[in-house]
Order: sequence, then C-alpha cells, then structure tokens
Amino acid sequence: MVQIIKILPEHLANKIAAGEVIQRPAAAVKELVENAIDAHAHSVTVIIKNGGKTLIHVIDDGDGITLDDARLAFHRHATSKISTYEDLENIQTLGFRGEALASIAAVSQVEMKTKHHNAEIGVKIRCDGENTIKVTEESYTRGTSIQVKNLFFNTPGRRNFLKSELTEYKHVYDQIQRVALSYPEIGIKFISDDETVLQVQPSSQQERLRVLFGEKLADALVPFEERTDILSLTGFLAKPDFARKGRAEQYLFLNRRFILNRNINHAVFQAYENLLEKGSFPVFVLFLTIDPKKVDVNVHPSKMEVKFEDEGAIYRMVLSTVRKSLSMHDLIPAMRFNSTQRLGSLDDEFKSPPSSRQQNPSANWKELFRSASPTDKTILKSDSPTVMRTATDMVHGNLPESIPAVFSEYSSVEEARDKYPAWQIHNKYILVSSDAGMMIIDQHAAHERILYERVIARFNQKEPHSQQLLFPQTIQLTAGDSAIVKSLFPLLENLGFTLKLFGPTTVILDGIPTDVRPGEEHHILQDIIDKYNEDEFTVKLEPRERLAKSFSCKAAIKSGDPLKPFEIQSLLQQLFACNIPFVCPHGRPVAIKLSLAELDQKFGRTS
Repeated sequence: MVQIIKILPEHLANKIAAGEVIQRPAAAVKELVENAIDAHAHSVTVIIKNGGKTLIHVIDDGDGITLDDARLAFHRHATSKISTYEDLENIQTLGFRGEALASIAAVSQVEMKTKHHNAEIGVKIRCDGENTIKVTEESYTRGTSIQVKNLFFNTPGRRNFLKSELTEYKHVYDQIQRVALSYPEIGIKFISDDETVLQVQPSSQQERLRVLFGEKLADALVPFEERTDILSLTGFLAKPDFARKGRAEQYLFLNRRFILNRNINHAVFQAYENLLEKGSFPVFVLFLTIDPKKVDVNVHPSKMEVKFEDEGAIYRMVLSTVRKSLSMHDLIPAMRFNSTQRLGSLDDEFKSPPSSRQQNPSANWKELFRSASPTDKTILKSDSPTVMRTATDMVHGNLPESIPAVFSEYSSVEEARDKYPAWQIHNKYILVSSDAGMMIIDQHAAHERILYERVIARFNQKEPHSQQLLFPQTIQLTAGDSAIVKSLFPLLENLGFTLKLFGPTTVILDGIPTDVRPGEEHHILQDIIDKYNEDEFTVKLEPRERLAKSFSCKAAIKSGDPLKPFEIQSLLQQLFACNIPFVCPHGRPVAIKLSLAELDQKFGRTS
C-alpha cells in the first residue's frame, strides 16, 4: 500500500503557520511593536515604505536580547513569556505564543540588531526566508532594531492578495494608533515613505487623546471610571453630537490589549439608546481590566478575539456604567416645544397651516405649491444639464423620456400635479397617487440618485460647482483620513470642495459643493471620508465612483427631514429626469408601486 499521509517539511509548515499570524504588513507591525512593549521600551519608532510591502523597520530602546537568546528567537514557539500551563492561564504580556518572529522570518528577509542592557556588545542576525544566514556580534545601542524587507517575497500568491499601498498604510496606522492610545507613557514615532506621520511624546491619557483625535473631539470626550472587586472599567465617551456613521473610532482594550468584541460594543451602543441619530455610532475609548485568569486570549493567532469567563456580567456592567456616565454628564439634549405646538396633532403629520385644518390635504398642498415660483432656490438645485432638467423646463411641459407612466399622459407637470397630488408621510416617504394606484418614494434614496448622477456628470465634464464659505473652516483629520483626502484631492475639487492642505493632518475648507445644505458644512467632509472608509471592503469600485456614492449618501436629504410642497415637487421632477430613477446608487429601490387591484384585494373589495 502507498502511504498517503506525510509529515510536511518544516519550511512548508512554517509558511502555512505564518499565514495565520501575518496576514498583511499591519500584522507584522503589531507583533513587533508588542514585542517592544513587552521588552519595557520607553520609545518605539516604526518606519514603513510602500505601505509596509517593501520595508517595515521597528526600533525600540527596550531591554534587548542576549546572543544566546537571539539564536533561538527565530525558532517557532520560542518565547520568554511563558514556560508552564499555569503561565498560559495567567497571561501578563502582549505576546506569549512564540510565533511572531518565526512567522515573519518565514515570509520575508529579516535583519535584527539588538543589545541586551547587561551585555557589552550587540548581536546581528540576518534571515532570508526561514533560514538563518548569519549570526554575528556587532556594536549596537541598548534595545532592538528589526528590518522586515519584501514581505511575502517567497509566497507570491499571498503577496498578490495585498491591497493598495494606501489601504495597507491605513491598516498600519490603525495598529500604531491603538498602541498609542493604550500606552500613553511610551513615545511613538511613525514614518511612512520618509514622511513623519505621527510623533508623540510620553504624556497623560488626555493629552494623548488630544494629539491623536484633535482638540475638538478630545474636548467632547467625557471620562468615566467604575471599579469593582472583579474588574475595573475606565475610558472616554464622546458626546452624541460627535457620533460617526461608522464604527472605526470605537476602541476596546482588555488589559491594555486591543480586542474586538461585538457584545461589549453593543452594550456601549445600547447605553446611548435614543441619543443617536439612526445609522450613527458612538465614539468611545474603553479600558477593561480583569484578572487574566478569568479571560482566554489564546483563541486566535491575532490575539484580538478573547473569551470571558462570564461575558454576560461584563455586558451588564458596561451597559450600566456607560449609561450612568452619560446621565451624570447631562449629555441628553433637552426637548423644547413652542407654546402653540401640540404634540402628535394631525397638523404635524401633514405640515399644513392652521387655516386649512378642515380642508382636503391635497387641495391645501396644491395651493401651497402654486404660491411658490418654479425658480425659487431650494435645497434641491439642478445644475447639471446633461443629467437633470430644470424645474422651469419641467413646469413648462418639457417632460423627460424617463418620466413614469403616472405622469406621461399629461402635457405638463402642472396638469399631472393637479390630477395626482403628492404627500410626505412621517417625513420619510412621498406618496404619489395615480389612476392605476399609487407610488411610494423613499425621499433619501431618491435624492441620493439625483446627486449621484449629478456628481458623475461633473466628474465627466470637470465642471465643479462650488459655493465659498464666509468663514473658512479648519478641520483636523487623522493621519489615515488625511491620506485619503490627499489621494482624492483632484476628485474633491471636481466635486466642488475648495481645500488647502495645511500640515500633515490639517485641512482648511474654503468652499463646498452647492448641493450641501445649510448647516451641514462643518461635518460634510468628515462624513464623506467616513462613508468612503466604510465602503472600502464592501464596494469594489473605482475611487471616483466610491466618492460619488459617499457624497450622494451624506449630502442627500435624510429620513426625517420635513419637505415643503414645492420641494417635494422639485424632488420628483429631478428624480424622474435621471437616467436610472428607480434605484439608488447602493442598489436599494427608490420607489415601489401599489396598484388599485392590490388595494381592493386588501380591503376585500370586488369592484
């Protein structure tokens, strides 16, 4: 019989194991920086080139490694952190598996220089793939320097799966920012392609937050603290006004180790219940300290997934602590009513004036529309003639070919409007009646479609439409967001933004696209960047199309925005002038139809 089962060669087994630990440059940076922290470093410098694909260089002033230990450091499962099973159940360090250096060396060219604090001379080790090439004694200062060159040079299949340099850079920056948040007492310097992106000195936690997040967000962070015999919970919560459209700025640390835990994140989100707009997520930095024996960090090679002895109890404590902290700092906005306003009245639903409360809502709607000039400036501007038709053209009978059948049999929009009135319900949907039944339109999705086609036309024609701000705004960005702005700078200008780069992470905003509604100027750029980041792994499109989608989503009218009757009409006119009016840029339906036959069936009518 031919033997089928074989023991893999060591070099092949090492490459397989390396894939579990080192998936991308950011993973190598994480492992090396954590080693530096475990070695009691006071300062760490990280240098990368090409997003870490060609070079990762980590320098620290920690304890260093002796000659004998250095010879063993690149062997798999060689570690100074644990030696017994009891140690494994009581992890006190960031690293403990003894896989990092071996995994990195298996898929890259490594050079390490190190000197133990008690040694008289340093050590230099060079590895090419998994093979140690040379070990020599060499003069070096206290600490360790590790250069990782040409990551995945001997596994081209894995190298091909790496993302763009910008994407890999952002992942590296995220890792460094997490360490900087958790260890404010350590000085950190980050250099990417010869540009110093981040340089922070040892400081207090509050000062570190100010440097990483900017003064505006740092001032909006509220500190909290809760300690019990079982665990301690400390951190910072952002005021609801600073909520973001994604979860990128949610930081959870367990015993100073960054982790991912959906249940704990959900507990924080629940504590903000009714304080956030739909689709928004809170910004928070949460430090959870617990007895290492009550948590298992040996769940995944990345060490970012953990298991708790009693996760339910931790969930409840996080929920109650965050909720109490929010209430103590009076973060709940006050609700005020005008003396003449009645909550829940029919007038509020239809937005009709008092004089018409006993009238037919459709008659009142038409009267309000007639009082508005077609050329009135509204929040829904039509400035791209190749995609949109002006309100004036529509009213004078120049109907687009794509207008739905509900309007097509009439010689003008005025005639269609009079025969088929429209209403806004719950400040979310627009109802349009017809002989065949009715059409229900999602106002946000409709405006998204309008803005998306308008932006694409601007990109094609390179004709930006910008309005200057009376007072330019200075915006502090993270290094990752700043890199995105720099890479998208020409597209942002075509879109209508007037920007000036001031320093590595500061942008001065002089002008905004004409589509941005009053009151949205101060955060529209950040919202677009957040959405652009959120779509990075879910939308496989060219940057200009991703930017168009991000802008249309963030600049469009929202669910919950009340519209005046002539704004409703303008929205409908511009929607049905679009090339693809019945689906939003993200693929959701803009409108649905409900026929009279379906309505009759629901009510049990036969005629």
